[in-house]
Amino acid sequence: MRTAPRSQDLAHALRALAMDAVQQAASGHPGAPMGMAEMAVALWTRHLKHDPADPHWPDRDRFVLSNGHASMLLYGLLHLSGYALPMEQLRRFRQRGSLTPGHPEVDHTPGVETTTGPLGQGLANAVGMALAEKLLADRYNHDGHTVVDHRTWVFVGDGCLMEGLSQEAISLAGAWQLGKLTVLYDDNGISIDGPVRAWFADDTAARFRACGWSVIGPVDGHDVEAVDAALQQARRSVDRPTLVICRTTIGRGSPARAGTARAHGEPLGEAEIEATRAALGWTAAPFEIPPQIGAAWDQREQGAAAQAAWRVRWNDYRRDCPADADELERRLLGRLPEGFEIDWLRLLARTQQQGRTLASRKASQHTIAALAPRLPELLGGSADLTGSNLTDWPDCGAVRGGERGGRHINYGVREFGMAAVMNGLALHGGFIPFGGTFLTFSDYSRNAIRMAALMKRRVIHVFTHDSIGLGEDGPTHQPVEHAASLRLIPGLDVWRPGDEAETVAAWGHALMQADRPSALLLSRQNLPAQPRGPEQTAAIRRGAYVLSDRPQAVAVLIATGSELSLAMAAQQLLDQQGVPVRVVSMPSSTVFDRQDTAWRQAVLPPGPPRIAVEAGVTPPWAAYGCTAVLGLDRYGESAPGPELMQALGFTAAHLVELVRAEVARCPAGVPR
Repeated sequence: MRTAPRSQDLAHALRALAMDAVQQAASGHPGAPMGMAEMAVALWTRHLKHDPADPHWPDRDRFVLSNGHASMLLYGLLHLSGYALPMEQLRRFRQRGSLTPGHPEVDHTPGVETTTGPLGQGLANAVGMALAEKLLADRYNHDGHTVVDHRTWVFVGDGCLMEGLSQEAISLAGAWQLGKLTVLYDDNGISIDGPVRAWFADDTAARFRACGWSVIGPVDGHDVEAVDAALQQARRSVDRPTLVICRTTIGRGSPARAGTARAHGEPLGEAEIEATRAALGWTAAPFEIPPQIGAAWDQREQGAAAQAAWRVRWNDYRRDCPADADELERRLLGRLPEGFEIDWLRLLARTQQQGRTLASRKASQHTIAALAPRLPELLGGSADLTGSNLTDWPDCGAVRGGERGGRHINYGVREFGMAAVMNGLALHGGFIPFGGTFLTFSDYSRNAIRMAALMKRRVIHVFTHDSIGLGEDGPTHQPVEHAASLRLIPGLDVWRPGDEAETVAAWGHALMQADRPSALLLSRQNLPAQPRGPEQTAAIRRGAYVLSDRPQAVAVLIATGSELSLAMAAQQLLDQQGVPVRVVSMPSSTVFDRQDTAWRQAVLPPGPPRIAVEAGVTPPWAAYGCTAVLGLDRYGESAPGPELMQALGFTAAHLVELVRAEVARCPAGVPR
């Protein structure tokens, strides 16, 4: 009778697949997968709750490979455990069109929970996932009914913990007492440049303990039983996340490369692979798994049984709590409530009728307060600027460790952490997260914003104090290049509304875009309401529209945000001088760019010269055929906002001079 494969054999299968795939691709990272193989065996065969036949089962555990360069470990695990990732895809590792790209990509490879590669972000995403599980459990689990009950597991390496983002993430996880979050640290002491002790001398265990974590180990990361025991201990933690420190050797099994930086990011080479096979006692051919080992890895039966047991609980829940079951299911599917768009359009119409003068950040808060009761999935927050960003609303409740519920998060001064945690909340499902900070600090969170766009996740960034108009805080806080920079991120919708109605429109559009993030750039100073008819109000959602026109207009003024009122004032002065101009409001160039050609040409007709006005850098406006721009290609100053705007030329009179000069230089109808 055959004996069952040893745990070591299961680990060697992962090692073999990693070194073979990297060798065939002639690029990649074999060292970390080979070093973390036993850690993966312990977690995936003994603790991870998942169903390979249904990667989107709502109550599955989430596994995040934060050190995403170790992607062949994850691909090996997915293939061996039974996901729809055939061996042919492992053979095509890092090739165009394969399901096995160089770093894991969510929605591309079955079973991948988040796109990782920028180190540390996977860890922060996992914190968001664990928070999502906690908040959904608080809201929807009832006595006798537990339908939200899963864990979040993370593999991290030295590089993840070197990134400053990791400190932001672990601090938040500890404060929130996320007991179902477990991080396994691949403590191999090697990075690309060599042994890390010269530049990473942290007492990692003390660091995590100081943030409110339980710490287990170091344990032998190559001893499956030791790792298993540590994970069993971690599961008993209720109010503390857990770090399991696993001492490992990078490139484990390679006679010449193990424990060296050369194992990190290059193929082992044919000769070394043969030597490694001999050292491991692995006799199977490349990309071949012995049947007995393959059968031991296959987890489809266990996964189906786990989901079937949950389905029984879910059906009981649906019977006894039908309204909650419907709402939870809708939220997890990412669908807005029935009739939401109609409600939003009514709010937009009412707002236009009211015609209030107020800062767009305040208009944003009014919008949130109006929509939040209809959207239980809306989860707000701020990076220690709630009173300035105005991201809270009446009775929202605060998210606090040791307490239930809450819909507003105090992230502290952690812009990058906030953005990456919001990505995790959106990835988990059940939430539409939004968070606020000053626009100038979007630089801190930029890479997480980019990752949200890359992953096509509905995350909303509320950036207030959007120009030199904020005044006295000075150039450190006055964004100049930031709007243009954010507009360059593919897949990110950027809105800079010019009054309350445009702010309501921006929020509605952002909420209804299920496959992209949005950035709302909002003013500190008050903005007057602009007159619009119903068709113009409806057209705001198209990104740009004609706000005010004149017969035989000889020029087109394009304005965004707080400068919209400046353009309207200039139009009135030009009327008095017999110079008719069209005013186009462009609250979102990114949305306008996606409109059909007919709409874009109707808004910006060929012929008349175009002049843009925005308190920011000028070069991007050339893309819209603007031959002149009233903008700002320098930093601001510390002064009261109105005084500074005037000193730097943002006046109706100055704009009039610019228009007249441009009309004289380039009259309508003359090709440009």
